Amino acid sequence: MQYLSTRGSAPALDFEGATLTGLASDGGLYLPREWPRLSEAEIRELRGLSYADLAVRIMRPFVAGSLADDELEALCHAVYDDFGHAAVTPLAQLNETHWLLELFHGPTLAFKDVALQMLGQLFETFLARRDQRLTIVGATSGDTGSAAINAVAGRERVEIFMLHPLDRVSDVQRRQMTTVRAPNVHNIAIRGSFDDAQRHVKRMFADEAVTGTLRIGAVNSINWARLMAQVVYYFASALQFGAPDRAVAYSVPTGNFGDVFAGYVAAQMGLPIERLVVATNVNDILHRALKDGDYSAGETTATITPSMDIQVSSNFERLLFDCGGRDGAALAEQMRGFDENRSMPLTNSQREGAARLFTSARADQDDTARALQWAYRKAGQVIDPHTGVGLHAALHADGIAPGTPIVTLATAHPAKFRDAVERATGVRPALPARVGDLFGREEHFAELGGDYEATRDYVLENAAGSGR
Repeated sequence: MQYLSTRGSAPALDFEGATLTGLASDGGLYLPREWPRLSEAEIRELRGLSYADLAVRIMRPFVAGSLADDELEALCHAVYDDFGHAAVTPLAQLNETHWLLELFHGPTLAFKDVALQMLGQLFETFLARRDQRLTIVGATSGDTGSAAINAVAGRERVEIFMLHPLDRVSDVQRRQMTTVRAPNVHNIAIRGSFDDAQRHVKRMFADEAVTGTLRIGAVNSINWARLMAQVVYYFASALQFGAPDRAVAYSVPTGNFGDVFAGYVAAQMGLPIERLVVATNVNDILHRALKDGDYSAGETTATITPSMDIQVSSNFERLLFDCGGRDGAALAEQMRGFDENRSMPLTNSQREGAARLFTSARADQDDTARALQWAYRKAGQVIDPHTGVGLHAALHADGIAPGTPIVTLATAHPAKFRDAVERATGVRPALPARVGDLFGREEHFAELGGDYEATRDYVLENAAGSGR
């Protein structure tokens, strides 16, 4: 399988190369040259497989030429046989129509574990094969950081620098990053927003002072391998509802567009998805883009759903590329205009292509609190605020055929946001035993200003592979 950049001028890479590179050299994101397609008969054959075995079948075409079947099988079982639930991503019923897909049974209690545990294994495999080291530079609005750190802490060939916005993540999210003591882990709190941190990371990938010294890679959802791993749980859940003979709709709490784009990939592979509901908080650039064709960034507003406090959704570029005829040169020009003006209109083909599968909804903090209350009072389920945004959108979704199951992706354990959950429901969720003495551990992180140069210099001065 070959991978192309959404901006058209970077060289095509195989899966191994795309995984280790992350962001393309032209600033674009990698996508498969073509979507692998499963027939209805092939999808039926997936019924009854364990999650690890299902992952092998879904990922196989994407890794072709880079991993042998036995290597992929060993990696999938090493990752998914060690989650906190035997089903890995179990379903929970709310009523006759609505369901939750619990994606928080990994080591850091968030959906990102499902992909990042696999990405950590892939990094180690490919780097050992090449006898190389990798410096990961990432930005997090909360959950990516802890999941990525957990996936690579203590690994011999990888070190990680993770940026988070100071005082804009929950105490549990922060501590899951800053209490990890490993020589290859570096936490950085920047005075600014997640969008500021994400801009720093993207700029480092184009900065010769960094790339000429370090081999850098990405763990954010700009890394294709991470999205690939997320496709699996759409298949796992839909098969339980009778796919391919029955369609399912999904409501996805969305910030950087990676999780919901994985659903789009599943649909391109042949999974019958009725609709994908993009659920945003008041930082609603994606809702405005899908509803009105207006992709324009404003100021980031801090909310009770910090992982969604994003104004620039990086993975949206992948959808615009695929729906816009895969014209890399045209998209590169479009994105240059956005970088200059922080605003751009979607083309007719982009809007029409997105509308075939996507709809969207926006939830403010009152909407989110009411969704948490509904889940607890009507179904006895305590959910986190991000899941509440998704549930609000699911409960108010239009255009979904009667009788279609609507699955809200439960993206984090409620104890990661215990203050907000308690304010809405009166219930203070406890951390699972597997998290251990999180609040008894000492924190370690660097605090930096919001300027790019300070961040770049810190990485260069502290990276083991920099030679400084």
